[in-house]
Amino acid sequence: MKTDISLKEWLPLVGITCMTFVFNTSEFMPIGLLTDIASDFHKTEAETGMLISVYAWFVAALSLPLMLLVSKMEYKKLLIGVTLLFALSHVFSALSTGFAFLMATRIGVACAHAIFWSIVSPMAVRLVSERHKALALSMVVTGTSVAMIFGLPIGRAIGLHIGWRMTFLTVGIVAFLIAAYMAVVFPTMKSRKTFTLKKFPSLIRNRVLVGIYILTLLFATAYYTGYSYIEPFLQQVAGLDESVVTLTLTIFGVAGIFGSILFSRYYNGAPYRFIGLAISGLAVALLLLHISSFNSVAAIGLCAFWGMVVTAYNVAFQAEVIRFAPADATAVAMSIFSGIFNLGIGSGTLIGGFVCTHSSIAYIGYFGGAIATVAAFYCIFRLISLMKKRSAGLSV
Repeated sequence: MKTDISLKEWLPLVGITCMTFVFNTSEFMPIGLLTDIASDFHKTEAETGMLISVYAWFVAALSLPLMLLVSKMEYKKLLIGVTLLFALSHVFSALSTGFAFLMATRIGVACAHAIFWSIVSPMAVRLVSERHKALALSMVVTGTSVAMIFGLPIGRAIGLHIGWRMTFLTVGIVAFLIAAYMAVVFPTMKSRKTFTLKKFPSLIRNRVLVGIYILTLLFATAYYTGYSYIEPFLQQVAGLDESVVTLTLTIFGVAGIFGSILFSRYYNGAPYRFIGLAISGLAVALLLLHISSFNSVAAIGLCAFWGMVVTAYNVAFQAEVIRFAPADATAVAMSIFSGIFNLGIGSGTLIGGFVCTHSSIAYIGYFGGAIATVAAFYCIFRLISLMKKRSAGLSV
């Protein structure tokens, strides 16, 4: 599709896409390397899964306070500083000699993550003119999808052939290169400085935003109850060999691109139907996960469907947070969204680990699907009603 976006706008958007790619690749890496890391440190998959839970909980706890702490910083300096912290933490991850040290380095990455995901979407839409804001937001989501397509499988492939430490080191090196690129192409962007802690209660009184946050917590918990253990599930339950597992994770990411395309094509025309289908699709994918494992083609196909609905949800609700948040509180509203999503990641990983330890990894989909079903009912029968009223200018 042709666009008249200028090179001055395009170059930093490309950089942002690259940044979302490496940040998401880093977040997903322990999922694709869970078995190898567990083996190296003599841990079970459930114990190693705490890398994902603790990381996510730190992001959840730190997103709002760190965003308020740095809210007056000029965005270019903030962005480059966060990327350098991210890169250094990965270098130290590669050098870790014990599980506790690896966990500490992941907390360093979590601090960078907490700030980055609070500012990236608002920053992207500020880079461009009004008519290109949808494109800017889609570029952020594209980085996420490409991370699933290439980042996670490539990281897994590197880990399988030359060790999981080299995967972390590679991400650190790429992050240093992106920081150098953004230092050249990203414009100076002043913080709006208009949001203060005193205004926070008014943000929480926004019932639509609170509803989005509740749904996001349920969605992320359900999603990661299954997804955090998808690699050992595909190997142990579906019986796929390592190369096919890597292929399946790649297909999961490719399907995310289709989710983004569906959003751009259908969301504006029927937003509430789109939202309802996305959250219901997650419930269906998780509830059918165990059944699909009896046939490799069915398992791969279900993962593709799963990847599509997850991306559709993410892009739709990032757009909704930006739409319903006050103009002076967009970054803070996104920081809460990011924090709550990561709280769900940690909770889902913990629940999935509990299922693996006390029941069977084969049943993670049923537990996640039950949570997703609750989320679907909440979305369809409560949240969509609030959104319609707010859009119509009615008091809610």
